[in-house]
Amino acid sequence: MRKNDIQPKDILLALVLLTRLPLPQLPPQAFHRQAKAVWAFPLAGLAVALPAVLLAALALAAGLPAMVAAGLALAVQVMLTGAMHEDGLADTADGLWGGFTRERRLEIMRDSRIGAYGVIALILGLGLRWSGLAALIESAGVWPLLALTMLSRAVMPVVMAALPNARSAGLSQTVGRPGTLPCLLAAGLAICLSLPLVGGTAFAAALAMGVAAAGLGLVAKAKIGGQTGDILGASQQVAEIAGLLTLLALCS
Repeated sequence: MRKNDIQPKDILLALVLLTRLPLPQLPPQAFHRQAKAVWAFPLAGLAVALPAVLLAALALAAGLPAMVAAGLALAVQVMLTGAMHEDGLADTADGLWGGFTRERRLEIMRDSRIGAYGVIALILGLGLRWSGLAALIESAGVWPLLALTMLSRAVMPVVMAALPNARSAGLSQTVGRPGTLPCLLAAGLAICLSLPLVGGTAFAAALAMGVAAAGLGLVAKAKIGGQTGDILGASQQVAEIAGLLTLLALCS
């Protein structure tokens, strides 16, 4: 392992990339490490999920139902990420299913307007996450949410590495394609931190997430020739849903 493979500032860089938390401004040269910093993506997920979990726990302690606690947890996550992953899901749905050529699909994904496919994807995605999380809270408590956010962020570097960039410009192109080591570190970190939270079911959830993200990746490769920032955001969303349903099935 080379000396510069892991640096503490990678954590801050991951937080800048994946959250809207108030953070110190990084010098331009720090962003040259974006592809190497993906190992810290699970920690960005943890930073987003921890306030959400604490608010959900407070809601439960105040006597509010699990459905309300789950809704509050989702709202915090959306605010702290700027809805970037949800936006990616909507743009991906509009682009992959709203165009008939590669060029048209990419054009639709770049459009800031949302179409019918995007609206439906958001409704289904948020609906599944909200109802599934409420059921999981009732059966296993609030802490599994931390595992879901970390594991789903660990999927993103793998998609980045496995698929070429579909565009010559954009967020994904700017970040670059990570090597094998950062991807393995992200997966290992997410699983290790998830084991105390959900036990051995972390492996089952990780497997389900990988299958879901791989399925999306195959569709993206066939329809647009690779991945974009929107595809990465969508992969986090479908992975989280797949992991959530897996945990719910195993914990209920």
